[in-house]
Amino acid sequence: MQYTGARILVEALIEQGVDTVFGYPGGQVLFIYDELYQQRDRIRHILVSHEQHAAHAADGYARSTGKVGVCIATSGPGATNLVTGIATAAMDSSPLVAITGNVSTPLLGKDSFQEVDIAGITMPIVKHNWIVKDVGELAEVVREAFLVAASGRPGPVLIDIPKDITTLTEEWVPLVQTGNSADPIHSARARRLIQRLAGETFTAADIARAVTMLREAKRPVIYAGGGVIISQASGELRQLAERLHAPVSVSLMGIGAIPPEHPLYTGLLGMHGTVASNRAVQQGDLLIAIGARFSDRVTSRPDQFAREAQVLHFDIDPAEINKNVAAEAWVVGDIQKTLTQVLEQLPEGLETAWKGDIETWKTVVPQTHTQDFQKLALHPRFIIEETAQALGSEALVVTDVGQHQMWTAQFYPINRPRTFLTSGGLGTMGFGLGAAEGAKIANPDKPVVLFTGDGSFRMNCAELATLGAYGIPLLVVICNNRVLGMVRQWQTLFYEGRYAETTLDRPPDFVKLAEAYGIAGYRAGDAGAFMDALGKAVQELRRGRAALIDALIDPDEKVLPMVPGGKPIDEQIL
Repeated sequence: MQYTGARILVEALIEQGVDTVFGYPGGQVLFIYDELYQQRDRIRHILVSHEQHAAHAADGYARSTGKVGVCIATSGPGATNLVTGIATAAMDSSPLVAITGNVSTPLLGKDSFQEVDIAGITMPIVKHNWIVKDVGELAEVVREAFLVAASGRPGPVLIDIPKDITTLTEEWVPLVQTGNSADPIHSARARRLIQRLAGETFTAADIARAVTMLREAKRPVIYAGGGVIISQASGELRQLAERLHAPVSVSLMGIGAIPPEHPLYTGLLGMHGTVASNRAVQQGDLLIAIGARFSDRVTSRPDQFAREAQVLHFDIDPAEINKNVAAEAWVVGDIQKTLTQVLEQLPEGLETAWKGDIETWKTVVPQTHTQDFQKLALHPRFIIEETAQALGSEALVVTDVGQHQMWTAQFYPINRPRTFLTSGGLGTMGFGLGAAEGAKIANPDKPVVLFTGDGSFRMNCAELATLGAYGIPLLVVICNNRVLGMVRQWQTLFYEGRYAETTLDRPPDFVKLAEAYGIAGYRAGDAGAFMDALGKAVQELRRGRAALIDALIDPDEKVLPMVPGGKPIDEQIL
């Protein structure tokens, strides 16, 4: 059957299982939007308030489900507005297909109205991108895009479609159905792409070497990252830890890979890591990095990181091996597959030289992390723990970036993978509201809460319009200290209190702003007022409406522990 390029695009998206697209229309994507309108009973479009929010929403959808998220924007400024969201997804290995319109093919490269080379702009931050100049290739490009986004180490891709390609017609050939699965009939180019990106290079010798190192270790320590969650290897991680009697530290992206109540769990590692995690890594004799990339926020000083340990690195991406920290051995491949093979050869009941050290270090916490915080008017720990209690164990937790992000990582009991969504690598202020929106749309039966700061929320608050318009019932909790809290913390500790441009005691009134968008807003300045607001907000969620709580906290409350820049990770401010 002959279809226009716009219809072929929509059919190909539906064929890939896409049920929701986040976007914002414009001149070069009008034919695509006309087709989305005509097919609205088969695929849903969510109109966001800014293209960046479309990328973050698609990212949140992807992180919370493991499926590929999809966003769409017009050419020029619409396309460039996606860039921060694409980069955010790239840094955290989130599968995303970004679709942009462009000027018609005869106008490409002529500085036409609203034309940019979006393929060139995004090349460093995508796994692959395509400019479709032949309508006959459009369906195959879409199929390739979804494969590339989801294969190996996941990440974003981009498809740029000139306007005339959406108007031309071509024969639509659906995937050939083989039994209950689809055979995509991939081109040789697609097969080469997938082979290059798959990351399966480990050998039996690699597994044997890893098993030997694990058996010989006396003080093994595990450092688990987001790759554990992406590869669905939480069960294998737990088995490995229990077999080795090894403490398990996590990166920010690894939160949820192991339940916090597990006796071997020691919490975050690095700049704001726990005493137990940081000391264990510094005193261990084998550091087992699993799906983690040794970010500078974890290592601080690479030459002083894990200084007594050999490093054994499991990762799907060979580019991460020896990139930031040298490893004695490594296994490159899907984490679930490689850990399964290791466990098959690793005996039970290995001896450990950890003799109560970890349990002792777990008791060393900053004073404000103890019950003393309840004496303060309104403390972030109180806000976060009470919200967790009110929403229950099924909640999905989203953050923006800053102090509130670290407090949430420290205090919210994240028990399962894909329930803690945060911008770890890029640290994108403004990520949260779009991501929370995408997560809620993907998981309509689960509570979703966004913890944000007043600085981050100013960057995305227009997306309240989308919550109100579509009746998306999520909870927004603003930890409002009237400052850029994390930057102020550095200014306090290292810049002699020179608070240059970090004070935000100015409009808007967030409660009035929420109400202007048709969302219930509450303000709380002490524990009693917060509990009252939380109770009312939960009732709003049950009615199918979003709610916002503006929680006023001390501008000088700090995120502790903290490793000063350039110091080893066991030299912490407590």
